[in-house]
Amino acid sequence: MMADRNTYLRYKRDQRHLVYWIVNNSAGIIHKLPSEASTAINTNGVVSLATLQSLSALIAKHLRPIPTTIFRLFESIIDARKETHDFFLKITAAAKDPEIQKSNDSHKHWIDGLTQAFHALGGDIWKAEKSSRSDVLDEDEDEVIFANKFSTLSLDSETAAEGEEDIAVEGNEGGDTNTASQASLGIPAKKTNRKSHKNKKTDKKAKKTKSARKRADGADSHKLQDVPLESYRIIEDDSGTVTDYLMAVYSLVQQMMELRHHLQGVWRQVAYDGLNSAVAANVSNVAIEIIKDTQSQIFVDFPGHDSFETVVQTITRGNLDKAQGMFQVSPLQQNASGTFEESRQYEINVKEEFFLNGYQDLFDFVTDFQQTRRGKPTKSMLKSLQYWNPNLNLAKASRQERMKWRRTYTINWLYDLVNVLFGVVVQRRTNKKQTIPLERVDWSRNGPWIKHRVLFGINDFAGDITYLAMQKAGTDIRAKILPHHVFQLQCMVDSMTVSRGWSIGVLVGHAIKVPAPGFRPRRDVDTFMDGDIKRKKFGICQSIGILKQLLERDAMMHGDPKRNAFFKDLMVELREDFVNWLGESKYQSGLGGMPPSRFSETNSNGLWEYSPFLCGAGLSEALELSYGAAMLVWDNVPEPICVIHLHNMLAKKGLLKRGGVRPWNTFGEGYFQDAIFNGKPPTSNFLQAFENRVGGATSRREIFRNRAQMAQMARNTKSLSDLLDPSVNRFFKLKSMLEVYKAVNWNPDRIPDEEIPTPSMLSLLRIAETKQIKDRVTGEVTLEETDLVKRFKAQGMKDKDIIELTSKIPAAPDPSEPEAYKQHMKDTMPEGCSFGSATPFAGGSRAKTSLPTYLTILQSDFMSDICWGLRPLSTYNYFKTLAHCHLLFSEIEDKLKACGNPTWAMAYEGNSIVTKQKRLSLTVFALAEEDPDCLKIMAEVFEKQQCAFMDYIYWDDLIGSKDMISPAQDDQGPFGTDTCNLM
Repeated sequence: MMADRNTYLRYKRDQRHLVYWIVNNSAGIIHKLPSEASTAINTNGVVSLATLQSLSALIAKHLRPIPTTIFRLFESIIDARKETHDFFLKITAAAKDPEIQKSNDSHKHWIDGLTQAFHALGGDIWKAEKSSRSDVLDEDEDEVIFANKFSTLSLDSETAAEGEEDIAVEGNEGGDTNTASQASLGIPAKKTNRKSHKNKKTDKKAKKTKSARKRADGADSHKLQDVPLESYRIIEDDSGTVTDYLMAVYSLVQQMMELRHHLQGVWRQVAYDGLNSAVAANVSNVAIEIIKDTQSQIFVDFPGHDSFETVVQTITRGNLDKAQGMFQVSPLQQNASGTFEESRQYEINVKEEFFLNGYQDLFDFVTDFQQTRRGKPTKSMLKSLQYWNPNLNLAKASRQERMKWRRTYTINWLYDLVNVLFGVVVQRRTNKKQTIPLERVDWSRNGPWIKHRVLFGINDFAGDITYLAMQKAGTDIRAKILPHHVFQLQCMVDSMTVSRGWSIGVLVGHAIKVPAPGFRPRRDVDTFMDGDIKRKKFGICQSIGILKQLLERDAMMHGDPKRNAFFKDLMVELREDFVNWLGESKYQSGLGGMPPSRFSETNSNGLWEYSPFLCGAGLSEALELSYGAAMLVWDNVPEPICVIHLHNMLAKKGLLKRGGVRPWNTFGEGYFQDAIFNGKPPTSNFLQAFENRVGGATSRREIFRNRAQMAQMARNTKSLSDLLDPSVNRFFKLKSMLEVYKAVNWNPDRIPDEEIPTPSMLSLLRIAETKQIKDRVTGEVTLEETDLVKRFKAQGMKDKDIIELTSKIPAAPDPSEPEAYKQHMKDTMPEGCSFGSATPFAGGSRAKTSLPTYLTILQSDFMSDICWGLRPLSTYNYFKTLAHCHLLFSEIEDKLKACGNPTWAMAYEGNSIVTKQKRLSLTVFALAEEDPDCLKIMAEVFEKQQCAFMDYIYWDDLIGSKDMISPAQDDQGPFGTDTCNLM
């Protein structure tokens, strides 16, 4: 899960699990051995450090062996505390800040308390022996913590003999040798009956007291069953909350830094190496969602402290001037002996690395826009912005000039962005005299203006910023600017600066190189839209135009002018949205009541022309919508299924050379095999297979939704994208990778197993997290039978084969193993530098990948979908393919008609129920295999009209598909120069 890649969230999870295990196991002991306990049973899951120590000692006394997982959980939360403590110790040394010293004392108190509890449980002994232990893989974390919960508490039954002695967990002389290990896992152990030798009076009194104590403690222990896992935690005084918040903001900012620098490398691939910008945008979308998800999980513990300003004020102690010099990085370098050690410390630029420059630009823009809410900077802002030169020689510019150049670009771009969304409302207020309170408008993609499409790709971000900008002058919006807003804006700005040769490195700061030669942010958008007519590479616009004409011809042939009208309107609406708002904006031509673009002096379309991120994100959404629209059309017209069934029959009968022609064999025997054949393509009984898929003669005309039903669907949806969900289709239900991710707002953790395609890297990542079961006798490892595992096995793979596949996923070794970790960094990171967030599961059996590696793995799936791979659904121009279907049928029809073919006459001149769908009828008659001449003519047309696969993809070539799988790096590493430990 993404949360496991954040220090604080991992700490929270591990703490909950550890406290849960300690509280529930101690409750069982206290209930069973009340005289041994110095405290009552915990009933709310909340413990202090002192209580944690005493309960750990109690458990150590009575339960053996302690599961390895518990020790590793202890180690994990102690290490997380130490990491933050070390971080702030560095700051104290540099700044001599008494408040930081106070926080450090609190951290030290926590670390000492946790360490004492760890030792009380026997952690010091385990730690000394762990290098020789081999039981890590034998334990499943969830099983250890949750399996058989409360079973140790079930012994309070009234049926239990009250005079029985309590079970002796330790010693166990002459008893069951498995009792100790059973108790340690919460498994009820067998009791031993021993007669009491006490006198009857004393024994009776003891029985009465013991029975009352059992009933009371039993009731308390069972209260734990109602305590949710989220309530289990360690608390101290207010200093504990403060140190938790420090941990939270430290881990969040560290994660933001790491992701920002990785994404610089991804956008560098777009500009310099030809990576499709939609791929980079999707990787960025996942990274943004990681930050968004992290902040939402973190700040649920700290309500009212989730703004970006509060985060930065906390980590810099509210004084930026003092903060500079407090933070350093220290790269690992290899010495003469071949080992690694930390080199000297390098001071980092606090304003740059902590996103303060980007935040200030965003804040200044919003407060300036609020002054008039008319879309034009104030005089004071205009004076500071002055002229922006997109071709400024950044290598010759001073650092201060580069910073001003970037700030001017950022604020100008934000003005154009908000004005595009704002323009619709302005027109309503101006032209229709509507009174619209700007500060209360819902600008989100679910708001009332969603049907007025004015932007692709970044609607959520644009809506949030527009909402802030539309508040009345003087409104304090600082609490509303969240970390993910600042992070996304920085990624957008970086995408532009990187293409101009300027990136930010942790050690060297500004890294300048020659701008990417010939790169234009709109490169991939233009190809998608217009293609290259000279090379017969139709883009989406030409393809829809041609298909529209062919659908109109089809309506005339059937004598029904309204035939296909819904789908023609759908495609035309989609094309108009693309023409008006994708890659170009009506705003550049001027909207009524709106000021001109802030980039008018150089390029009035600067909103798009100067933003690789917007172009990539817009293209991604366009690809998703065009695929959904195409599948809806394909699902409701007969040509695709008919053509591919005919092609399969001709190929299987040997009437086609080389066993088939493209692209029909690609669809029929590839990723649309289930949609078209509902299984493997038939080798005989072709008509029966077709009937089984689309229905018999009486139902063929009802295969496709009638116009009234489609119109009703359109009325019930808020936007075009809501109508284009393939899962509601009858045949073509397959979702593209873009659709899968978009449905969960780019959070891979939210994708259900059944939605994850196989094969894909995401499926391997998910299987790597699947529970593994090891047979203690044979040593054989098997996987839990999840949906994904079942699908892999259905393809003929065994457990060991699947596990072997997942072993190829790169993972970072545990930093607590210095030599292995340093060797890993030597092998994978330039100059042997490391960044401290790559850590494994607390359980140790399923190592997590680092965040940059995680994104790189997902990047390969996006490339496979958009560029070329095992499942390139979004790269294909389905409208052009459908047009080819129509042209192929037209030529077949002309040839059959010219020779007076009887099969053609039955299909096209008959007047039966079947012939209401003429091409469907021709397909049925042909699949009956009763007219060899008809099949021969069909085969000739198929052979004549075959095309190369490349003729049906949007791109001129499949650039970068084989060279973009390695982690994205700048010249010397993901951080511009290298990757380092933040101190």
